[in-house]
Amino acid sequence: MSVRIIVDSTVDMPDELKDQFLIVPLTVRFGDEEFIDGVSIDKKRFYERLVESDVLPTTSQATPDAFQRVFADVAKNKDSAVVITISSKLSGTYQSACIAAEDFPGRVHVVDSLSATMGERLLVLEGLRLVSEGMSAAETAKTLEVYRHQICVLGMLDTLEYLKKGGRISSATAFAGELLAIKPVVTIDDGEVRLIGKARGSKNGNNLLRKLVGEKGGVDFSRPFTLAYSGLSDAMLKKYIDDSRDLWQGSAEEL
Repeated sequence: MSVRIIVDSTVDMPDELKDQFLIVPLTVRFGDEEFIDGVSIDKKRFYERLVESDVLPTTSQATPDAFQRVFADVAKNKDSAVVITISSKLSGTYQSACIAAEDFPGRVHVVDSLSATMGERLLVLEGLRLVSEGMSAAETAKTLEVYRHQICVLGMLDTLEYLKKGGRISSATAFAGELLAIKPVVTIDDGEVRLIGKARGSKNGNNLLRKLVGEKGGVDFSRPFTLAYSGLSDAMLKKYIDDSRDLWQGSAEEL
């Protein structure tokens, strides 16, 4: 009997690790068109469509039925599972997993990551490590519920366009912000996205990110860490890495 790690498709894991866990996908919609995340649309095509489309994409949570099918396969092999989902405050996916898990008492343990994308990924990496060391599903879930509070996610938004399209800021605010090259810096705090600073221009934005990393005590390179970008180009990420060389040089061979 083994312990399986199950995730939803909002977690951004490297392809070389994808045989180590099971994925329950969310649904992505562009207007009337519907896609299965990671199955009928990949990340590159998503961002291409985002640029091309006049409508803002929406997502639908993974359903209890989708989780139920995966849990049934796990139970059939007499395995147990730890399920790690996107924050319950950002999606109903966690609740769907909990509903499905009720039919598998003691065998399926659901963990709310209280995070998304990179933060969720770090939790999965820790879960994979614990399971590889022989920890049970119940113990792994309990440990991850402590570890999730040690994860810090910081990000800089290069554009206000999608905040405007999503109705989170007004057109006037977006126009003024773009005119002044305002770059908001956000974090995920107790499962919710929160604005923690603003900078004028990408260079000042990178400096603010570096300052916030320092205020958090720096990066613990003995634990899992990761960098990420959104969109079709990683140019801004490479610029940030160069500008932040003092934060990682001598501590990490590669980022």
